[in-house]
Amino acid sequence: MEMPMKSMTEDIKKEGKKGGRNREKESWKKGEFLGKKYVERSSAGLSNIRRSEEEFQGNGKDEERNNLEGKTNRKETRDTKTNSLELSLLNRTAESDGGVFLSKDVRETENVKWEIFGLKPKLLKRIQDIGYNFPSPVQVASIPHALKGRDMLVRSKNGTGKTASYTIPILNAINPEELNIQGIILVPIRELALQISRNVKRLSEGMGVISAPIVGGTNMQDDIIRVSNGVHVMVGTPGRIVDLIEKKIGVLSKKIILVFDEADKLLDVTFGETVTRLLDILPRERHILLYSATFPYFVTGFIKRYMRDPLCLNLMKELVPVGVKQFYTIVKPSEKLLCLRSLLLKLKINQCVIFCNNIKTVELLAMKVTEIGIPSYFIHSKMTQEDRNIVFHNFLKGKCKILVATDLITRGVDVPNTNYVINFDIPKSPESYLHRIGRAGRFGTPGVAISLVTTEEKEMLADIEVKLGKEVSPLSDGGLDRL
Repeated sequence: MEMPMKSMTEDIKKEGKKGGRNREKESWKKGEFLGKKYVERSSAGLSNIRRSEEEFQGNGKDEERNNLEGKTNRKETRDTKTNSLELSLLNRTAESDGGVFLSKDVRETENVKWEIFGLKPKLLKRIQDIGYNFPSPVQVASIPHALKGRDMLVRSKNGTGKTASYTIPILNAINPEELNIQGIILVPIRELALQISRNVKRLSEGMGVISAPIVGGTNMQDDIIRVSNGVHVMVGTPGRIVDLIEKKIGVLSKKIILVFDEADKLLDVTFGETVTRLLDILPRERHILLYSATFPYFVTGFIKRYMRDPLCLNLMKELVPVGVKQFYTIVKPSEKLLCLRSLLLKLKINQCVIFCNNIKTVELLAMKVTEIGIPSYFIHSKMTQEDRNIVFHNFLKGKCKILVATDLITRGVDVPNTNYVINFDIPKSPESYLHRIGRAGRFGTPGVAISLVTTEEKEMLADIEVKLGKEVSPLSDGGLDRL
């Protein structure tokens, strides 16, 4: 039996009156909504955010009107209804059947053994101790060539094991007896640098390899001391790494393994000049590895100038991770919040990332979600690095189910327990959509992405479908019962 979205949201109102407000008050008293601490310190302040509520609720006065031409026409018959049966099936879609199920794009190599790579015994043992049961397809395809020192471009979907596919060759190549910089891993955002640095430390335990995260927004003197004492692997954002190397902090090896993770972002205009500065001061003998889900045309200039006979590996039979099921629902701007409440209270969420297009919406939405009794964190680029680190660390540790974010964390950031992604605002580009939904369904585990779409945004969704070659299903089309 179909149940209109309006009746669902009225149910939420009733539930909120019964207990949500009381829970919200208690959670704020206990400081569970960590983002509140940042709001109180911010220049805007909580009062300014509250004054924005009328606009946020969707009166539509300042809402942009999208007039995109030449896009695929969408059927007008798709409505805003969803029902309890679909929500039940949607929950099943995001469950991992006891943590065992992996999608077929990851299981293709489940019979391959790690021993085939001829890794150092300590590294092989560490991989097995961690519980990496088998290498993923991207690891099987790329690791042998990386071990031989071949320059490579590797195109692989989000959440399929790219990090280990370059970390393992780096650790295998490092000589712990030489206390110099032998590997540099570049990433576009600080959170990703900290995450990869933790992975490097975990994989290299017992090998005598020293690694360090090097990111902006932190005390430069701490980085100077850390690198001066000797590191083998630097993981960080281009700006801070270039600053240290230009100051001749640390000793560079005669040969460097240089990795670009999320290479499309690192080689665009945002980082291009900084990356060029880095390459100009690094040793000429270097091994360059590029990893990304997308490689725009402008990357070809970098390839011709800096890479030696690179091998191009394309592991992407399709852009979207197989384990991620995609849905949308059409809502009025004024009903977005009520629709979100329905989803959050009815879905079986392990952890969920809710994406918004601007900072003001992120902060306000996190407060609104907390008000219905679901404590949430928020994260965006205007927060101090210390606050960002605290929020991301606590979310990663499972201290909160909901993280409201801008596109800041779409690049490679891995929270394994995330089974839902909700686009409160539809992203501005297909590339952003692809990276957002990639936060669910990591390494082949099941995940669900749901987009809240206004009537004016339907053509934007159509553009995403065309560019990614995948239809996004409406919540009310009955298709969920076939999953």
